Amino acid sequence: MKNNLSIALIGATGATGFQFLKLALDAGYHVKALVRNPAKLQIKHPLLSVIEGDVLQKQSIVDCLKETSIVVSLFGHVKDSPKWIQSQGTANIIEVMSALGIQRIISLSGGGLPFPEKDTPKFKDHLIRGIMKLIVPHILDDAIKHAELLRSSGLKWTIVRGPRLTNKPAAHQYQVGWVGHQSGTQISRADLASFILEIVRNGGYEFDMPFVTS
Repeated sequence: MKNNLSIALIGATGATGFQFLKLALDAGYHVKALVRNPAKLQIKHPLLSVIEGDVLQKQSIVDCLKETSIVVSLFGHVKDSPKWIQSQGTANIIEVMSALGIQRIISLSGGGLPFPEKDTPKFKDHLIRGIMKLIVPHILDDAIKHAELLRSSGLKWTIVRGPRLTNKPAAHQYQVGWVGHQSGTQISRADLASFILEIVRNGGYEFDMPFVTS
């Protein structure tokens, strides 16, 4: 059954993005997917429109977001990504959303991104964040900057955070909490994608950073 809501998806060729794309199409949503290399998107569907481009190219974002209702931003760092790809890409998305009058965005990040309003991190959480600061400080700094941009954007934002992601089949169950509270240590990409689709469909978690685990 076709759904009237149209989704602009950034990051459809990523492991989580592809899981989300399949679920959204199966649920009847029209999806416009921005991808750098369409050949990597091994799916064809009458409800799928593929836009070739890059999140750092503003015109590409305009082409993807036109005539959509909500943005789902699942892109992130890969090998040889620019240091500030998430924050720079998010800044471009925010600018285009504001110009087109699109209000709702859901963005993906990791559990290392702090949300002191609700997180109660335990020793292991501090340890993980400390390791990130030592090994991949630019990824953590970029995630923090992208969150700051969304929080000051005036848009209706949600940042979905996940722990270690696996390629296990969907268990069709997960728990939603905050770091250190009602949280586990891993989740399958399929279940994380299912949660993201749930809030696309039903709303909720606006101006919030839920931490989703198995």
